[in-house]
Amino acid sequence: MAFDKNARRAKIKRRIRKNISGTTEMPRLSVFRSNKQIYAQVIDDTTGTTLVSASSYNNKAAKGNKSEVAAIVGKEVAEKAVKAGITSVVFDRNGYLYHGRVKSLADSAREGGLKF
Repeated sequence: MAFDKNARRAKIKRRIRKNISGTTEMPRLSVFRSNKQIYAQVIDDTTGTTLVSASSYNNKAAKGNKSEVAAIVGKEVAEKAVKAGITSVVFDRNGYLYHGRVKSLADSAREGGLKF
């Protein structure tokens, strides 16, 4: 039996998304991390639209190690969300452990003004 980490993360993701859903009043803050980049989106699941997004892909201010870059992205997504009138969100770690880059992004989003 082969160990497939992508299948494992998909299983965890399904288990999380079964209980978490973003509404218009309280959208979902979804995090995706690749080996080099990190992305965050604020999503309204009732209409299926992305309200706010931020990433490290074309971010000129994103310098430093991966956790520091994740903190910059978290602060950026929080600023954009507050500007759009969103103050409270549901955090979706997307199957990743709440540790390292994901935790860094979440903490800086909280500092930026988002409540979750």
